[in-house]
Amino acid sequence: MSTFTSRLYSHPYDLPAMIELLNVVRSVEWSNEYPSSVDLQEAMARPSIREKTRLWINDLGHLEAFAFILEPYNNLLFEVAPEAEPEIENQLIDWGMKSAVHSNGPGVEDTLDTSCREDDLHRVALLGRQGFRQLEQNTLQMALKLDQPIAPVQLPEGFSIRSIKGEQEVDAIVVLHRAAFGTTHMTREERLAIMRAPEYDPALDLIVIASDNRFAAYCTCSILTAENKRSGGMIGHTDPVAVHPDFQRQGLARALLLKGAQLLKDRGMDMAMLSTSSDNHAMQRAAESAGFRVYSKRIWFSKTIPDA
Repeated sequence: MSTFTSRLYSHPYDLPAMIELLNVVRSVEWSNEYPSSVDLQEAMARPSIREKTRLWINDLGHLEAFAFILEPYNNLLFEVAPEAEPEIENQLIDWGMKSAVHSNGPGVEDTLDTSCREDDLHRVALLGRQGFRQLEQNTLQMALKLDQPIAPVQLPEGFSIRSIKGEQEVDAIVVLHRAAFGTTHMTREERLAIMRAPEYDPALDLIVIASDNRFAAYCTCSILTAENKRSGGMIGHTDPVAVHPDFQRQGLARALLLKGAQLLKDRGMDMAMLSTSSDNHAMQRAAESAGFRVYSKRIWFSKTIPDA
């Protein structure tokens, strides 16, 4: 039996070890699922997440597990080496519960939430033992094969699609995102972390401009080169997608998905993928109208955080 210790994340020295562990525990088939190595890079670029990241290390100095919490969502993301001591998983969940924040105010339940693939029976069993309850909501991963002709992009009169011009447009994108999802969670810091990630391609960061020059919708497409190299696949991503409430139900999401899929195909990809909530019926309809079909599902679990 090996011994282990835990400590907070040290930036940027721990990031390579986290990515290496991710590649060890993640099967080749699921190389592109969230969080990818790029997602880790984006997350660790944000001080608020680094402060809520913990590592478990064995007596040989090897990383056995890591966990971090996405605030203000209280989403726990973690990976554990297959040979790690079972006690690490217990400690990890306990740390997550103690590190989560109370944000809903008096009398309103706060929870720690986490997810896994529906076929990850080990993770499902672990969360069940730890007192998590499965939610009805899940995350759908949808895919579009790019070996067939892609439908032409159709936009309402006066609308156009272009790539983002640079960081000078960050504030407008944040405003659009907040309006589209009815949230204040997206920040300038978060958006800049996405745009400053090593594999970010501004040509794939698409915006719909309305006839009055307002930002009406966006779709941030991407190609995860390292994951594709590992899996041998040629997969690109066409998410997230956001449409301002003033411009919904006009086919903008479908147009962005088709434009993004064509750009990915032009770059040699053979499949485009996106993720959306099972509750987001509008996004599902838009994706299906563009030819996407459900590929896999992530199920969500929740556990009530004790009162402070």
